[in-house]
Amino acid sequence: MMKAFRISYDLKNTYRVNGIIYSIQQVPVIKRLFTDDLYASRGLKIFANILSAAWEIVSAFLGKYLYLLLLVALPAGFYKGADVGGAAMHILLFLTVIGTFMNTYMFNPTNDKYYAMILMRMDAREYTLSNYLYSSLKVAAGFLPFTIYFGRAWGLNTGLCMLLPFFITGAKMTAAWLLLLRYEKKGVCMNENLPPKFAWPLTGILLVTAYGFPYAGIMVPMGAFTAMAALGAVSGLYCLYKMMGFGKYREMYQLILADKRNAVEMSDIVKKTTEEQSRKMISQDTAITSRKKGFEYFNELFIRRHKKALWRPARRTACIAAVFIAVLLAAMQMDADVKEAVNRLLLIFLPYFVFIMYAINRGTSFTQILFMNCDHSMLTFAFYKKPEFILKLFRIRLREIIKVNLLPAAVIGTGLALMLYVSGGTDNPLNYVILFISILVLSIFFSVHYLTCYYLLQPYNVNTEMKSATYKIIMSGTYIVCFLFMKLRMDTFVFGIVATAFCVLYSSIASLLVYRFASRTFRLRN
Repeated sequence: MMKAFRISYDLKNTYRVNGIIYSIQQVPVIKRLFTDDLYASRGLKIFANILSAAWEIVSAFLGKYLYLLLLVALPAGFYKGADVGGAAMHILLFLTVIGTFMNTYMFNPTNDKYYAMILMRMDAREYTLSNYLYSSLKVAAGFLPFTIYFGRAWGLNTGLCMLLPFFITGAKMTAAWLLLLRYEKKGVCMNENLPPKFAWPLTGILLVTAYGFPYAGIMVPMGAFTAMAALGAVSGLYCLYKMMGFGKYREMYQLILADKRNAVEMSDIVKKTTEEQSRKMISQDTAITSRKKGFEYFNELFIRRHKKALWRPARRTACIAAVFIAVLLAAMQMDADVKEAVNRLLLIFLPYFVFIMYAINRGTSFTQILFMNCDHSMLTFAFYKKPEFILKLFRIRLREIIKVNLLPAAVIGTGLALMLYVSGGTDNPLNYVILFISILVLSIFFSVHYLTCYYLLQPYNVNTEMKSATYKIIMSGTYIVCFLFMKLRMDTFVFGIVATAFCVLYSSIASLLVYRFASRTFRLRN
């Protein structure tokens, strides 16, 4: 089994290293210095191997820390008057249940499984079990230091803190064995990339149970959670033993990887599914028209036909934000401590909303819809790439994406100003205006940012596949910067003024860059 794991790890590492080299070749300015001879360069491969190993370590530990911090610790801390440790364990229990069927490891049809079991004909049982054990050990090792760190802060005993990682892995193993048993009995195999229809509604119900019930004072008792955690760990060991004797791994993976065997990538299947869903969101009403002229006419037809795809998510986000704000307003009326905490946070935690506005902004989906249903055809015409026409359509589209994103932003901005007033107000009345305007400004900034990146880097090829490593790097950098803003504490008035000035400057520079360079960059990729 160790030999099978070593071969599979070398295989996975090889194409990961080649992917890193390929990404380096896509970076502007330096890409001309890197030819295909790099794939034979020992020094660069050593460097890429170091990056690969570093990523393995980061993915094992940093992801687990962020998971516990953002999805468990921070929400549990909002339940004033409640047992924070109990709330955290309640949330962790239901998130773990979600992870058992949405993040299985075993039933994910990855390329390395196709290469190893289908092309190289490796022993399917040895390959699957060795890699599954490695993934499980990585999960347990990644969680262990942070369950101890957070658990002690929550007031949990050390024994329970050390049990949590094994509960999480044990729950996944139990679910994996049940899915294997279902395949053995009924011939139905799980595919993590294409979960069954019930998975998403069930996930929604479990999320409401995880985060909503503690507000009503309903939580799984700590004694019951401890018993379930111990049972999950023991059950995982038993199910792992049963998985060792399962004899139909090759047969099962031949079904899961059938599309790859037929030279159809899973990404293609997901892409086709996305395209079909996108078409359903497009109005087929042939009576849709406009009285406008030129690009305004062209844009208005597009917006009206795609109104459902563009506006429905924004309306849904606005409704969720309104409900959340209403809950907080009610909580402030019932608890003076909550009122005091909200007032304090609103006056120094405005930078935190950089990440929130980044998360809810519809810029990425807007540009995807633009390319998939418009630009990937229009970019074949020369007139469409003239600088003056590009800038004109850029400004029209920017106006539309800002309108879409301003809907939830206006709800959030209004809600923050209202919560500040209800929670006790402020000595500086301008803070009400700044809170409202800052949220709108952040929404506008991300609208400008995403559309500018789309025009200057145009990451898609004719098959709507993302091929720009530079675009991915900038998007990742955007995420990191926005995440770091969560750590910043700044006076609301000062941050609002700085954010507004930066947005105006960024928008001006973006328009200039689009005018100067988009005629060369706004094109179909090979």
